[in-house]
Amino acid sequence: MTIGNIAPKKERKSRKNKSIVDEKAPLLPKRQDDVGAEFDEFNGASFTGAVFNLSTTIVGAGIMALPATMKVLGLGLGIVMIIFMAFLTEASIELILRFSRAGKSSSYGGLMGDAFGKYGKIMLQICVMINNIGVLIVYMIIIGDVLSGTSSSGVHHAGVLEGWFGDQWWNGRAVVLSVTTVCIFAPLACFKRIDSLKFTSALSVALAVVFLVITVGIAIIKLISGGVMMPRLIPDVTDLTSLLNLFTVVPVLVTAYICHYNVHSIDNELEDSTQIKGVVRTSLALCSSVYIMTSFFGFLLFGDATLDDVLANYDTNLGIPYSSLLNDAVRVSYAAHLMLVFPIVFYPLRLNLDGLLFPTSRPLVLDNLRFALVSIGLVAVIFLGANFIPSIWDAFQFTGATAAVCLGFIFPAAITLKDRHNIATKKDKILAVFMIVLAVFSNLVAIYSDAYALIKRNTSPRE
Repeated sequence: MTIGNIAPKKERKSRKNKSIVDEKAPLLPKRQDDVGAEFDEFNGASFTGAVFNLSTTIVGAGIMALPATMKVLGLGLGIVMIIFMAFLTEASIELILRFSRAGKSSSYGGLMGDAFGKYGKIMLQICVMINNIGVLIVYMIIIGDVLSGTSSSGVHHAGVLEGWFGDQWWNGRAVVLSVTTVCIFAPLACFKRIDSLKFTSALSVALAVVFLVITVGIAIIKLISGGVMMPRLIPDVTDLTSLLNLFTVVPVLVTAYICHYNVHSIDNELEDSTQIKGVVRTSLALCSSVYIMTSFFGFLLFGDATLDDVLANYDTNLGIPYSSLLNDAVRVSYAAHLMLVFPIVFYPLRLNLDGLLFPTSRPLVLDNLRFALVSIGLVAVIFLGANFIPSIWDAFQFTGATAAVCLGFIFPAAITLKDRHNIATKKDKILAVFMIVLAVFSNLVAIYSDAYALIKRNTSPRE
């Protein structure tokens, strides 16, 4: 009994130590005998820390666009779709974990390399880069909207700093984002192990809960006082254009759940690797609950006036006591949440870019100069994107319809159909075909609908 318990424990610990040190995940391991002794005392991440890190990966900026999806889908269909996407995400993650175990792959890139060779791994790295750069740009856009204000449909929504101090040169968007980048993003991006971020992840989850509690409280008070009307439960479909418009929410819903690129990194650092399924399910249950409540109460508060970034709605009189204070509390708490989410999404982005540019070099953790240069270059690109892309909806549409859908559904389904280790069941293959058909069809329609709306918007003034 004692011998049986000791042996697996030693084996798990040995495997985890090797995986942790190889900071090139999600790449196929190249050299693990180069590792230093700096992580020798790390005995593995806890279940709670893993849940916080994965939940932080999931609950990012997507939550801010979900109330706007309710405006398109209606409350009933919108909530059903949030739950459906959670189950589909859990199924896709279960597939990549099972095939990773079969192929002894310690990373998503390694799994793609095992199934499709070098080019499969390169495709994965490119998609992680596109998705994560897009998501981080969205984070910066929202932070800029919250602190400096934004203009939507010709209406200016004042930021927190503008409301407090008036229109000053130092609270302009470029200055605020520059200070945030240098003072917050840059230091948090310097951590070399994802478990080091568990405390900031816990704080970020707490801040998201603060945002949710305040939003729910405001909505309940307004409901009791009769200050809000019951929103639509079903979509308003009157013609073919409005029907096609329903599909534009698919990329947003997909992006809201994408966390696949961090699952292996979190799994590799777990003290007990058998806990990863529980970590995934707990995180998805937690995040789905937050998504449903945010969507319901956010859309309940603002109805058809809900903006693409619902935080921008919190700049008007809510019709309740302490309205201005509550508005600021909602916006500041979520802006702070996004600042703490940034390094969790940045972590796999840096690893994948480094693996793409320097596939044969020694691990990034052992090369401080390369680590610094890659980090600075990525932060600069994200900063520029946040200053030139006007809307989070535009960014979500691009990343969600391309890279995110590949990471979340097409790649796991393709790995299952390839079935290199002959472990896929008939049910797995049916699910894989369903995910590919659904992803391709929905996103093609979404891209078409967005392109049609853009062309129509640009040509209508000339008519």
